[in-house]
Amino acid sequence: MLLHWSPRSPFVRKVMIAAHEVGLADRLQCVRTVVAAAAPHAGLMRDNPLSKLPTLVLDDGAPIYDSPVICEYFDTLHDGPRLLPTGFPERLVTLRRQALGDGMMDILLLWLGERGRPDRQRSDAHVEAYRTKIRACLDALEREADALAASRLDIGHIAIGVALGYLDFRFPAEAWREGRPRIAAWHADFAGRASAIANPPREG
Repeated sequence: MLLHWSPRSPFVRKVMIAAHEVGLADRLQCVRTVVAAAAPHAGLMRDNPLSKLPTLVLDDGAPIYDSPVICEYFDTLHDGPRLLPTGFPERLVTLRRQALGDGMMDILLLWLGERGRPDRQRSDAHVEAYRTKIRACLDALEREADALAASRLDIGHIAIGVALGYLDFRFPAEAWREGRPRIAAWHADFAGRASAIANPPREG
């Protein structure tokens, strides 16, 4: 399988960690693909007209996107514990947690884009709105940290762990751990997993 890939993308990291957790990483051929909001990638758009990462291309040429769909596909290819539980209410909790982690990544990417604008074009109101939303998410995670720690790792845990790692990668000055010891401890355990260590966020 071919994966359009970037070491900077949190959504790509989510997919790569999921692949490692279910034993599929060695089946992925990662192709470095550069995308930008203002510069659609013509080659990528042949596989994904949205010009977004990650995009998976199967051996028969069929494309799969985006990260929730790719991770759910991975769950059909292994016999181990599922990334997405099949029964309720466990599945609903997992999907909600994935939505929270993915939503945080969406906000952080918008914030990063706003931060990169020239001073005269940057919207302080948007930046403050992004910061307020992220802090609310972090406070919610602090309240849920014990439940996260007590439950088996699934795609919700991975999405949240990657979102927190992206905060460290792009927004270290936010010091998100301050006043949130439980989710900080949970993330330390997540970051120590072999799958997370093998797929660090980095420039390149």
